[in-house]
Amino acid sequence: MSSQVRLRLLPRARCMFDEPVQVKVAGLRARQVVTMRARSTDDKGLVFSSSATYKADGSGEIDLERDPSLSGSYIGVEPMGLLWSMRADTLHRRFIKTNSLNHHVVNFSVHDKEGEGRMLAEATNERLLIGDGVSRLPIKEGNIRGVLFTPPGRGPFPALLDLYTFGGGLSEKRASLLANRGFVVLTVALYGHDDMAKNIKEVHLDYFEEAIEFLKKQDKIKYRLMREASVAGCHNDAAGNCRDLTRHTHKTSKVGSKGVGVLSLSKSGDLALSVASYLPGVEATVWINGCCANTVLPLYHKKSQILPALMMDISKMVPTESGAFMSKNVMHNPLAEENKATLVPIEQAKGRFLFVASEDDLNWDSKAYMDRMVERLQHHGKDNFESVSYPGAGHYLEPPYGPYCPSSFHGVAGNHVLWGGEPRSHAAAEVHLWKKIQEFFRTHLSCDVSQTNAKL
Repeated sequence: MSSQVRLRLLPRARCMFDEPVQVKVAGLRARQVVTMRARSTDDKGLVFSSSATYKADGSGEIDLERDPSLSGSYIGVEPMGLLWSMRADTLHRRFIKTNSLNHHVVNFSVHDKEGEGRMLAEATNERLLIGDGVSRLPIKEGNIRGVLFTPPGRGPFPALLDLYTFGGGLSEKRASLLANRGFVVLTVALYGHDDMAKNIKEVHLDYFEEAIEFLKKQDKIKYRLMREASVAGCHNDAAGNCRDLTRHTHKTSKVGSKGVGVLSLSKSGDLALSVASYLPGVEATVWINGCCANTVLPLYHKKSQILPALMMDISKMVPTESGAFMSKNVMHNPLAEENKATLVPIEQAKGRFLFVASEDDLNWDSKAYMDRMVERLQHHGKDNFESVSYPGAGHYLEPPYGPYCPSSFHGVAGNHVLWGGEPRSHAAAEVHLWKKIQEFFRTHLSCDVSQTNAKL
């Protein structure tokens, strides 16, 4: 390693997962060509990496905010390109970072382009999923299984129900990052988590109704939950299952909104539509790349079926040379007469909607589903919605600066599938949408946000 070459991460090497970092190199020879590399390991132990070729200026410096990549994982000026272009060596693998206590640690390095690629400098970027002062409390209350994240301070804070995952496991990433931005967020599992059933044949809205009531009462019951966790020694758990519980018991953060916001993605999109349409207390709903009809499993409320399931035809999956399938057209047509009963009656919703569709979504035709919902609301004289679509973006729109996922295993389809998207356009869409989501909830959740410590 050269003692003259310096690799700096600005404004600091430790930051939040959703924050950009400026990568700069100094001490090179004038016009020297080098290879920049990034490397990280996900929660499954899978290594992801990227590389790009850069040419120093006359002063021997490189600034990724200014200088273009000449070749490699991406081309052109892309300040965060080394992060979003990281890939696994094995095809069809998605970067898994679901536990908020497991930081995204990225090693950046500079290598001499000539010879054997000798390393000239390196630096480590620690990208946090949970911010200082944010409390993390696993929830096992009634039927609810999930994790509650609360910002530091007294609030009041707008409350969100995050329906990130559908199926086994629980992803905390989006919820913990939003808590850092000033939201009280409850992320819940539907099945396959903790002591929940591994497989289900129907979905019950009662579960989400219970979760909404839990959120609305959060300031009243948090003292009890914290006391129970404290008695159990949870705050001393080496696994970090509870974070800073005792330190925040004296300044309980209150939910300030009269209702809650609901955030979804993919299959949970139609669940969010149903929650907003059938249940009270939902003021704002974000639907991302979902369907306009209830899919896969019938939907029940108070032990009665309220929506049948729109089914799929797996035989319509199209194989590709990569070994993954294109599944965009496997769902039956929700507008066909025999399937109209599966459509969610979104005109019943009292709150507002933000519809988000990726135009290159290869999982299903999200843009067409969004257009149908806009038409339906307009037909009923409703204007309680806004919509945004992203050309070149794929199915998995997540918090920004994580590795882009072109394909991975689809549990329902039982195969590897293409998610779609062009990496650069997809990464830009995630940056824009992340701010859009926060602005939407701040605008439409009735909370005195002037009292929060949040920042965009």
